[in-house]
Amino acid sequence: MNEMTEGHIVSGYNDELNHLHQTVLQMRDLVRLQLKNALKSLQDEDVAAARAVIKHDQKINALDIQADDAIIQLIAKRQPMAKDLREILTVGKIVSDLERMGDQARWVARLTIRFYEGESLPPQQQLLTDISKMGSYVDTMVDATITAFDQLNLQRAIEVIHKDQALESEFKSALRRLSTYLLEDARNVGHIADVVLALRALERIGGHAKNIAGHVLFLIHGKDMRHASLEMISAELGITSDR
Repeated sequence: MNEMTEGHIVSGYNDELNHLHQTVLQMRDLVRLQLKNALKSLQDEDVAAARAVIKHDQKINALDIQADDAIIQLIAKRQPMAKDLREILTVGKIVSDLERMGDQARWVARLTIRFYEGESLPPQQQLLTDISKMGSYVDTMVDATITAFDQLNLQRAIEVIHKDQALESEFKSALRRLSTYLLEDARNVGHIADVVLALRALERIGGHAKNIAGHVLFLIHGKDMRHASLEMISAELGITSDR
């Protein structure tokens, strides 16, 4: 529980806010599980597991709709003002980012089906190394950004923004490695194109994690800094970065 779910006289209001808060945490857990299972299906060449990931995405979608309905009802019934309204609307944005993360995890699962269903030759394992590496890194971002929300932790939010910069660098490095494989054997072009799309999906998950970190900064300081550079954010918040 953070400041969002504290300090209201009406207990029912507190319960409704806490329910929204818990929905965010539940969606975080589902997104991380989906990502983990999608990556494992690719590693294990398990088409059935990949299909399960795609099917289970419905759970994330259902929570997205549930949260939207709860927000609408909460605004209509409680007519929140100022800080409360900002927090409730921001939760809606966080939920939307989490739902899109689930969509991107589903894409990775589809890659497993594409590679290992049917009679086509699967890709060489070296082409998939960066997917596993980036996937693990992105998972830490998802966990950290929702922890920042849960605790309204400014430092955690800033760390996620730092991580997104590192993710961008790793994505570019992965593309360079893939281009080398393509030069060595042009027959890899089809598989490499699919791998690039998977890496892009993971990069987008990281981007959504960064968005959520921006939402947390907004909750704490009341300023929308999602599109600001890390340097601008640090200057605005008076943070000295030693990274």
